[in-house]
Amino acid sequence: MSAGLGGLTACSSGPPDGAPGDPAKGDITVWSWAGPAAEMRALVPRFNKEHPGIRVTVEDIGNPAIWDKITTSMAADGAGLADVLHIGVDYLPAYTDRFPGQLADLRPLGAGTYRKAFADGLWETVSLDGSRVDALPWEANSGGFYYRADVFEKAGVDAEALETWDEVIEAGRKVKEKTGTYLLGIDKPASQQDSANVFQLLLQLQGTMYFDLDGEIMVSSPEAVRAMTLIKRMNDAGLVNDISGGWNSLISSIKSGTAAVLPWPTWFGGIIEETVPDQAGLWGVRLPPAVRPGGTNAATVNSTHLAVSGTSRHQAAAFRFVEFVLTRPRSQVGIYRNKGIAPALMAAYEDPVFHQPSEFFGGQRKGEIFLEALRSGTPAFNYTSDYARALKAVTDAQTRVLLRGADPATELRRAADQLAAQTARKVAR
Repeated sequence: MSAGLGGLTACSSGPPDGAPGDPAKGDITVWSWAGPAAEMRALVPRFNKEHPGIRVTVEDIGNPAIWDKITTSMAADGAGLADVLHIGVDYLPAYTDRFPGQLADLRPLGAGTYRKAFADGLWETVSLDGSRVDALPWEANSGGFYYRADVFEKAGVDAEALETWDEVIEAGRKVKEKTGTYLLGIDKPASQQDSANVFQLLLQLQGTMYFDLDGEIMVSSPEAVRAMTLIKRMNDAGLVNDISGGWNSLISSIKSGTAAVLPWPTWFGGIIEETVPDQAGLWGVRLPPAVRPGGTNAATVNSTHLAVSGTSRHQAAAFRFVEFVLTRPRSQVGIYRNKGIAPALMAAYEDPVFHQPSEFFGGQRKGEIFLEALRSGTPAFNYTSDYARALKAVTDAQTRVLLRGADPATELRRAADQLAAQTARKVAR
């Protein structure tokens, strides 16, 4: 996901006619996309047994179409905006910063009750300065390391024994030599906005992101240079397959088996299973190796949240639905069973479904692997309202590194200076 709100701003008129309204009745609309929308729609009958006076309509807006639709409504002072909004972590601060009041503060509705209910780092994401709560966390995606176990076995490499990305590179050399398979894929020319996922994972494994918690620019930090240098080394060794062209190219590469490793988040395991069901038993999954010896292999790389419109006439009723979806273990377990969406709600992980061996992943307990990451206490990341600009600067730098052999430190410094000029933010020293 990547934010693209441009320079739109709006002044909020605040909630109309004495919102938050009656918590027991009201007609509310929910905006989401695809699988999550279907799962929320499926929960409505059970929700209505407890809340018969609240009528819920869930709309599948599509992703990325939902981001433009939310932006347009917020820019029009909330006109036509749904009562409940499904929002990605990279969009949330852009909406709160550029459209003050368009998301309701959930504290008066009772959100504080759930302060300790979610995985570490996520509450700080939805309440960065502690003065308000802009949403409740839904899914928590930890960085993963999906790999073709049969390919590594053929190359004589134990993928589970890899402790650092330096070791991954050496393993990749052996894999390429013995099997002809690339180590991993990257959209080298940045044909899509989302082409810096590997770089971002390597950053987050070092506990940092494009901005620090004060909003200062970190894209030229030592951690960023280390991450981009690792990517350059992989590319220079001929280990990186170009998967430019977007989602279809990625899926095609999985089907053709061009890469031995898919360093993607929790949710991607379900995509692999759906894409190549005939390869059950040939895949493995683990947390990614650390960037530096002794470093962490856990990072919450992205998340999504449910927010309530600040101009909704039925905020209290809307929050009742948000609570039902996100704070009930039964709701979250059902969603995980059906769509593989990993919950931020820690109590959900008490269900046996998260501890069962996976036939597809060679009998490994995939749920427990990612639960280990969530329990490790990964930090909050500040995406800021300028995430889209940072992502563009980083992907441009990565393209020059991968296609022109440019120096990572030089290119990231250029990216940082460009970002500072665009945003008036300071470059962290």
